[in-house]
Amino acid sequence: MQINGTEIVDTYAEAFPIWLSRVIITADTHELAMVAATEATGFATSTIMCPCEAGIERYYSPEETPDKRPGVSIFICTARKSMKENVAARISQCVLTAATASAFDGFPDAAGTRFHIKMHYFGDSYESRCTVGGRKCWKIPVMEGDYTGEESFGAVKGIAGGNFLIMGKNKESALSAAQAAIEAIRNREGIITGFPGGIVASGSKVASKNYRFPMSASTNHRLCPTLKGKIEDSLVPEGVNSIYEIVINGTDTGVIEAAMRDGILAATEKEGIMYIGAGNYDGKLGSNNFHLHEILKNVNKT
Repeated sequence: MQINGTEIVDTYAEAFPIWLSRVIITADTHELAMVAATEATGFATSTIMCPCEAGIERYYSPEETPDKRPGVSIFICTARKSMKENVAARISQCVLTAATASAFDGFPDAAGTRFHIKMHYFGDSYESRCTVGGRKCWKIPVMEGDYTGEESFGAVKGIAGGNFLIMGKNKESALSAAQAAIEAIRNREGIITGFPGGIVASGSKVASKNYRFPMSASTNHRLCPTLKGKIEDSLVPEGVNSIYEIVINGTDTGVIEAAMRDGILAATEKEGIMYIGAGNYDGKLGSNNFHLHEILKNVNKT
């Protein structure tokens, strides 16, 4: 299959189940809300070594938020048993401390999977209950005035690791295509792209060679163009000299497939993109498979 002259490899992205919590962060301006959201999603690219995976979902207009201020939603993605500690840590350390920011639950209908983060303890007995937009909240005295936010949050089942690989003739073409792909799916309901700028420059594989210290992951040598010709198991096609990966977490199969399709189409519109592939581990990673040809079957091909 070819789209815009780019070969779409007949392969699939392998993803896995994960739990998601959505936190809606509001502030006096969208810029201040984004500052808090950016801090709250730091060091959260991959569960390989980060405590969770997290990323920015989309902007919220004042009409959509409980306190009628501009907002930004984030996803925090992890195992169900560790969701509470991750949400609590990121709200208490990154939202409470951010200028004018508040945090509200983005999954209020997740009735069976709720947890409480006890933010009001920070008030040291000076906190007080309040209601914001019909939601039960706490008001905590802080230096700028009062922090106001929810303590009860919900979690839902989601999927982590939807992905595609952009293979270009050189770094400039591959990076331009990766940036176009991210721009095409930015600010979209139900998904995040949690790596820096949404783009993965360094892919990984499980474990490493037998160093004196243990490594749970190491560079995916088969996708490193500079090793092509030096190793026998290279997966880098002839003519490809740079590869970037887009990784997508989302609420369900449909939103991930739509994001993959739109991102791939945007990438293939750039010059110098020879192949679009996907990362998988022969079924060893997860049970959710996203086949590229199936996702793109109804696309006009040129």
